[in-house]
Amino acid sequence: MDDPGTLVVVAGGTRREVAPDRVLTFGRATSCDVVLDPADTALSRTAGRLAAEGGTWWLTNTSSTRPLGVVDDLGLRSVLPPGRRLAVEAPVTVTAEGARGAHALALTPPAAAVSAPVEAGGGGDLPTRVGGEVLVSAADKLALVALFAGYLEDPPRHDPNPRSYAAAATRLGWPRTTLVKRVEHLRTRLTAAGVPGLSGWNALWALAEWALTTGMVRKEDLALLR
Repeated sequence: MDDPGTLVVVAGGTRREVAPDRVLTFGRATSCDVVLDPADTALSRTAGRLAAEGGTWWLTNTSSTRPLGVVDDLGLRSVLPPGRRLAVEAPVTVTAEGARGAHALALTPPAAAVSAPVEAGGGGDLPTRVGGEVLVSAADKLALVALFAGYLEDPPRHDPNPRSYAAAATRLGWPRTTLVKRVEHLRTRLTAAGVPGLSGWNALWALAEWALTTGMVRKEDLALLR
């Protein structure tokens, strides 16, 4: 059998290295390897397990009723339903929601592929990876970071939804109309260049996916808001 190597798990500020011949469980039961909150009955006794199989690390939702959240390294969130499992092939953060708060485990497999970052930050205009010859200015980028900061935050501050124009403008100290015009102009240029889904009720969600998957905004860009 292929050796998947050691999985690194960080939870509650504690770093654990899990060898391929070991299984790590997490939940509210005190018998779990990672005990989340024994007093929070909204959490499953055993919410999930991490185990190596066939040369791959697998995350399994062992709850019969509660889903797990999975946030990838771009900040995009998906849901792992009860009874399902997911291959851990890149760094992800697993979240278990309870009545008393959310709990997060950061997983890093040894062979995690690290994508080359898009050259971003600093001044000047930045060519997009998708969208033809569309240029994104430093001010455009700042507007995107303010709108989509929730995607970039670590749990429990992670929120995979765009902020409102008003909230993002307040964060930047801009008039709301300035932010709206800048984002709308960028959406128009991207749509003309062939980027799909940037109109309609879910346009901001589609713009967030474009910005995150192309690397136009990254976790490090949160520093631009400070």
